[in-house]
Amino acid sequence: MKTHSRGRFSVAPMLDWTTRHCRYFHRQFSQHALLYTEMITTGAIIHAKYDHLLYDPGEHPLALQLGGSDPAQLQLCAQKAEQYGYDEINLNVGCPSDRVQNGFFGACLMAKADLVAECIAKMQSAVSIPVTVKTRIGIDEFDSYAFLYDFVQTLADAGCQAFIIHARKAWLSGLSPKQNREIPPLDYQRVYQLKRDFPQLSIMINGGIKTVDEMQQHLQFVDGVMVGREAYQNPSLLGYVDQALFDPQSAVVTPRQAVEKMLPYIEKELHAGTHLNHISRHMVGAFQGCKGAKQWRRYLSENAHKPNAGIEVVQTALSFVD
Repeated sequence: MKTHSRGRFSVAPMLDWTTRHCRYFHRQFSQHALLYTEMITTGAIIHAKYDHLLYDPGEHPLALQLGGSDPAQLQLCAQKAEQYGYDEINLNVGCPSDRVQNGFFGACLMAKADLVAECIAKMQSAVSIPVTVKTRIGIDEFDSYAFLYDFVQTLADAGCQAFIIHARKAWLSGLSPKQNREIPPLDYQRVYQLKRDFPQLSIMINGGIKTVDEMQQHLQFVDGVMVGREAYQNPSLLGYVDQALFDPQSAVVTPRQAVEKMLPYIEKELHAGTHLNHISRHMVGAFQGCKGAKQWRRYLSENAHKPNAGIEVVQTALSFVD
């Protein structure tokens, strides 16, 4: 993985979606995409009985997204993440959900630039891997370009070199997380302006990006693009990324190839006690737009959750697709 192309394309961290099984599936489509864990809170890493940091080595390059606002706890989790071999640590300063605000992290931290800067500095002092920030263009009434500029400047002064900007503001009250992904208008120009004003920083853009053409458009103005829901609901899009954005010699990966490459992984996971639907639920959108996609979705949905569902469920579902 060439360092200069890191973050040129990434799949967004999505709660309940970008689990380790989902990421392993996405990796079958693209060798170069930077993949992100779903947001994991510092509390979950420090106190949970279950180890939230486990992943398969095949997922690299892989970034851990952290949720939290206590500099000491974030520092501890960053050190742990580096020991586990993660390639990057990303601080969530963009999630608008109530649960997140009550825990005092996510988008509400945009109003506390000095605290975020302290968190960044603390993490960076403890690890040698990059520490990045994912944020919005504003929150509530703090939505001027000057506010965003000052926020980025404060974090850059603390040592943050890379920012992923979701090109929408967040309303912290009155809108659900789902509405916050759809209602506030996208303002790509504001993100482009940030790159012009901070040419020395890596600026990645996120929000509403659905096609390879759109990705290529954005890359004329910023350093990287991050795609969320479209990559999840229509993962075949990822099969074009390596050729279009990284290496013209790369082959396009078809959904069938990606699913077939998943079979040994599924066998291994079933053997370890994983339920089939924990893996297959991330694969239902694989054949969007292909003949037989509906039958594929239906067969997986109706059979993968059954108590002894095995690899043959996926193989049978695959037989319906042209």
